[in-house]
Amino acid sequence: MEQPVPEKAKVSPFLAFFIIHQMQFGVGVLGFQRIIAQSAGYDGWIAVLIGGLSVHAIVWIMYKIVEMANGDIITANTLVFGRKIGKLLSLPFVVYFILIMIATLRAFIEVIQVWVFQDMSTFWYALALCTLAIYIVFGGFRTVTGVAFFGTILPFYLIFTFLFTLPYADFKNLLPIFDHSIIELVKASYQMSITYLGYEVLLFVYPYIKEPQKSKKWVHYGVSFSTLLYLYLSIVTFAYFSEGQLKRYIWPTLTMWKIVELPFVERFDLIGIANWNLVILPSVCISLWCASRTLKRVTNLKQKYGVLLITMVVLIAINFFKTRQQIHILLDFTGKISFFINYGYIPLLFLLLLIVKKLKKG
Repeated sequence: MEQPVPEKAKVSPFLAFFIIHQMQFGVGVLGFQRIIAQSAGYDGWIAVLIGGLSVHAIVWIMYKIVEMANGDIITANTLVFGRKIGKLLSLPFVVYFILIMIATLRAFIEVIQVWVFQDMSTFWYALALCTLAIYIVFGGFRTVTGVAFFGTILPFYLIFTFLFTLPYADFKNLLPIFDHSIIELVKASYQMSITYLGYEVLLFVYPYIKEPQKSKKWVHYGVSFSTLLYLYLSIVTFAYFSEGQLKRYIWPTLTMWKIVELPFVERFDLIGIANWNLVILPSVCISLWCASRTLKRVTNLKQKYGVLLITMVVLIAINFFKTRQQIHILLDFTGKISFFINYGYIPLLFLLLLIVKKLKKG
């Protein structure tokens, strides 16, 4: 039987805002504009809104699940499928969060290797960041949440640097609106919903939130904040680049930093990438915490040993992704798995929980 979470290990409801936002706002921010523009052109900003609204709907379902189960997703799986099968079905989530860690780290390391240090070792950088993540996770969930808080606040000034593009922007690029078919918008919305991945951590951190009912609005605020930032970046990007230019740039967000001119720095894109470490770190820490916590719940392995084991798997696996094509396949596969979990498994689990509850009442 799972022991209740002690009150001192829990975090305030408003901190759920930072946990959810940090999982949604990572490496994808650097290049999502090109991907959605390939499907819906400069109507892509509409897909950003549609994707964001769909996340709100899934978050509502998630809260229904954890409230009915009075616990996390492992408790919900156990209620629906029984103790053994429920735990067995929870085990793939360990692999899923390992996959998120590998994809996040490898995609960001690729950015550094292309823009800053061409000969930088993938393994050694991953080892340095994972060592820091281990130290943070060993500090407990409150420490992980603290990193998510600072990972949002400290690099936030970077958002204003994109205003340097305004003198060169042409907002007529966005016209005419609704110039693409419904199918093209749906495809772009699907790609955008993959970019929003990570908010499913709510199903794992719920027991660690004080008065979790009060966290509902903060989680929705977090999703809305992420959506607005993606919307802002997509509109600024579409106004700055022509469609022809956008097709050529893998990371439009980084390219926009190239025009930032300050008296004390020549290449602001290097400062932006350095600061992005603060954005990536919370995502890695939260994923590591969720994976190790789930492993502990399912196998009774002590969490600290789970953290070390998972990190070892990540450090070994990350070396197999060397080319741009291999990294793209990794990111695409991770996105598809996330889409299946959020828009397939979670609604199905909600329906099964409703059936089980009704049968028990009957």
